[in-house]
Amino acid sequence: MKDFHYNPPTDPLRILYQDAQLLVLDKPSGLLSVPGKLEGRADCLQSRLVKTHPEALLVHRLDCDTSGVMIFARNKAAQGFLGQEFEQRRAQKTYIACVRGAIAGDSGHIDLPLATDWPNRPRQMVDHIHGRPAQTDWQVIARDETRTRVRLSPRTGRSHQLRVHMLALGHPILGDPLYDPADSAHHPRLMLHAESLSLHHPATGDWRTFTAPCPF
Repeated sequence: MKDFHYNPPTDPLRILYQDAQLLVLDKPSGLLSVPGKLEGRADCLQSRLVKTHPEALLVHRLDCDTSGVMIFARNKAAQGFLGQEFEQRRAQKTYIACVRGAIAGDSGHIDLPLATDWPNRPRQMVDHIHGRPAQTDWQVIARDETRTRVRLSPRTGRSHQLRVHMLALGHPILGDPLYDPADSAHHPRLMLHAESLSLHHPATGDWRTFTAPCPF
């Protein structure tokens, strides 16, 4: 797999919400969530955030090309609590995506196990023998002859889950340099945005929903 050129955006931090326990940000497309392993990839949302909030602790990640809601903890106790929200699948996420073609039907459920495509990593693939369970619900928002706008609700959190599931459905996400490189040049970015994240607050236990408006 050809290495991608990392040229992160210079947008200022967009903090959606903050209190004594957590920080919620709107990550821009093209910025790594955490530092990359290769040289020249130290710049990321986490490294930018700790410059102004040195106590910020990682809870989860978004793909580099995906934008949207991302939460950080402000102490170890909150990090542990929020981590369990994800691990126990109590956290609920929704994404907005634009995909190629007109999807038949208005909603559906994808249940396809995923595994790493090792010769082509970081690509993932459907693997009914060795794959880990992965499930995604989808709902059409709008469509025309060439594209469909959908809301995606992952029930699991596998790497590249939404991208591979929509590809397997026959409707790859537009602008995807990894899974649809021939088409990606026709779009300014991967058309995938983490619209909302709902979970229990680490201090109060209240159910909270954080949202970031879709930029496309």
